Amino acid sequence: MKWIIASLMLTVSALAQAAKVDIQPDNLYPQVEMDTSMGKIVVELDRTRAPITVDNFLTYVVKGEYDNTIFHRIIPEFVVQGGGLNPKLEEKAEDKPIFNESGNGLSNSFGTIAMARENDPHTATRQFYFNVADNKKLDPSKRRWGYAVFGEVVEGREILEAMAVVPTEHNSKLNWPDVPVTQVLLKSAKLLPRK
Repeated sequence: MKWIIASLMLTVSALAQAAKVDIQPDNLYPQVEMDTSMGKIVVELDRTRAPITVDNFLTYVVKGEYDNTIFHRIIPEFVVQGGGLNPKLEEKAEDKPIFNESGNGLSNSFGTIAMARENDPHTATRQFYFNVADNKKLDPSKRRWGYAVFGEVVEGREILEAMAVVPTEHNSKLNWPDVPVTQVLLKSAKLLPRK
């Protein structure tokens, strides 16, 4: 019962955020163009399956919060993750965590976009990742929460494939592995006009 109440509260919160910025709340499949240092990627989001996640992501997009960030974690045949750090390797401010919508029927298959989170299932905020393999182990099961998929790449899959194989190293400032040697920038992310 507690998680149902928490879910409703988070939904109301997400709707309140949506009212502050135009995130095309009536568009079930909004598209976002990501202009990266390696080329452009267009993702189509699925509001029918992940309404809380899509509204959260689009709020960051429309506010320009993803502009001039980096893809800080790249693991070949696994994920390309970004959205949380600027080029100085500083963490960006986050809004409140959202409810985990991983049980929505969408799978962590190649070319999908999903929310990164900590071990607690309801800790996703702004970081996202692209699946660069079929990562079914990230999907939910009867015993555990998964990672919420909320859309897929519809243009620029070749850019994503190229991104997935850039050289990486252990970064001493972050003390993290899998950080690109040469930064891969997300120069801008913009909500495209309705089709």
